[in-house]
Amino acid sequence: MAKAFFRLQKFLRRTQFLLFFLTAAYLMAGSLLLLQRTRLVIQQGSRGPSANQALPVPDGMAGVGIADPRTLQNPRPGPRLLVGTGTQPEPALEQHHSPRWLASRNSELRQLRRRWFHRFISDQEPTQTAGSKAMKHTAEHKGTYMGCFSDDSRERTLKGAVFYDLRKMTVSHCQEACAERAYTYAGLAYGAECYCGNRLPATASKPEECNSECKGEKGSACGGVNRLSVYRVEELRAGARRRRNVIYRGCFRAPENLTDTFPASLIQPNLTVEMCSEFCSKKEFPLAVIRGWECYCGFPTGRFSLRDGADRLLCSGTHNASAAAEGKYCLVYQTPVQDTRCTDRKFLTTKSKVFVALSSFPGAGNTWARHLIEHATGYYTGSYYFDGALYNKGFKGEKDHWRSRRTICVKTHESGKTEIEMFDSAILLIRNPYKSLMAEFNRKYAGHLGYATDRTWKSKEWPDFVTSYASWWASHVLDWLKYGKRLLVVHYEDLKQSLIPKLKEMVEFLNMTVTEDRLLCVENNRDGNFKRSGAKQKDFEPFTQEMKDLINRYILTVDEALRGRNFTGLPREYVPR
Repeated sequence: MAKAFFRLQKFLRRTQFLLFFLTAAYLMAGSLLLLQRTRLVIQQGSRGPSANQALPVPDGMAGVGIADPRTLQNPRPGPRLLVGTGTQPEPALEQHHSPRWLASRNSELRQLRRRWFHRFISDQEPTQTAGSKAMKHTAEHKGTYMGCFSDDSRERTLKGAVFYDLRKMTVSHCQEACAERAYTYAGLAYGAECYCGNRLPATASKPEECNSECKGEKGSACGGVNRLSVYRVEELRAGARRRRNVIYRGCFRAPENLTDTFPASLIQPNLTVEMCSEFCSKKEFPLAVIRGWECYCGFPTGRFSLRDGADRLLCSGTHNASAAAEGKYCLVYQTPVQDTRCTDRKFLTTKSKVFVALSSFPGAGNTWARHLIEHATGYYTGSYYFDGALYNKGFKGEKDHWRSRRTICVKTHESGKTEIEMFDSAILLIRNPYKSLMAEFNRKYAGHLGYATDRTWKSKEWPDFVTSYASWWASHVLDWLKYGKRLLVVHYEDLKQSLIPKLKEMVEFLNMTVTEDRLLCVENNRDGNFKRSGAKQKDFEPFTQEMKDLINRYILTVDEALRGRNFTGLPREYVPR
């Protein structure tokens, strides 16, 4: 009897455990199904007829590390900088003037932002097709599909204009951009990258190797890993103008032997700038050099560096016979073709032993400095934040975790003791606070490359912004001087005026070496894609005397602190005005 009772008790215990397990499994399956259906509803609700299909963002996460283009057009007030473009209602500025409040707020949201960031990355990975299934190419696209070709990131086949779009790249978008710039071919890679050129790639690949789906067009192939989906673009419709992007670089003394200096040349009676530029563009060279009726194409080199320009009047007679006979000076123009000697970039092959920050107050030129460092060293820079707009401009380190140590340095605007002491060393970039405040105000209300409207400048937002952010400019420098372990102080104005010497200093601080040709390439592409365009604000003084008095006190404080640490003081143009 006891034995039978024991068996019954053992059976009941097993049944109880089994029931508990089945109940738990049922609840977990139901929860996952509910989450999946909720996400599907959110995605469907976020779709609309607009071309700007934004990633679905839950209400509680709006503005956390993801820049929504709609918020750039209609931003909300408030000093919401460290966590990206804000979309949540902000408390009144009068209650939070201190930059410490901004830093603490950022710390509270950091983990939330990073979790959302990883979800965003997993959702954005390109869809790969399995087996030999090839995607469609010409059903809805203009132009002629030429095939799938291999591509080398070190020596691009299509060397013209290059741009990225992480979320909305389409074949038509790439073709139209290349056609506007007078290119013959458009190539797409990785589902989000567009390249333009005038020469068809030499090495063909299997059609199924171009298996990355376009980010903005389901079912269409946008290349693959080191693979280009290449199209011959069709001519623009009648009346549309081609944007050739020919830039005048100046008048320069011609080298002794131009044929040895430049690989391609053309002699043409009645030579024009357009004729020479078009000839050099087809030859895939970034410089078009004109001396008399002679046209030369090439790159900036040690023999012809474009550093020492001559008076433009010396080139005013280059099209007459006497000047052509003397051949002392030449006109130089930059074609739309990219100088590709410094465009190849990659992540570090081994983790960096020294964790370096590229620290600055917002609006101090951090993005421009990253562009220079990446092109000089050939390695990506990272970021403490994530900005999709910067990723689209080529900063692929934006997608990498900021503590991965796969990037050569990490952008940060943080100024708290804990955040500073995480880094082994730092390049501290400082800019005139008057210029920094205006640049950040423009970015806040018009994006990285736009300008705030006159109405915004004259609204209550501007004085509130200055009151809140001016103290942050000072505290940012003071905190890094106090807690930073090893610092290289770089002034934005010095970098702009003496680019190559200052850039060499920064590269040496990062324990890297750089070739002369690469530096010349950086100098040739010094602005990158980060020069503000559009209508500038009208000629008026945005700073009141009260604002100037406040900012000037901070300038004197920072200058004294720099000298106290045996650094060079602030440039003269910072002197109170």
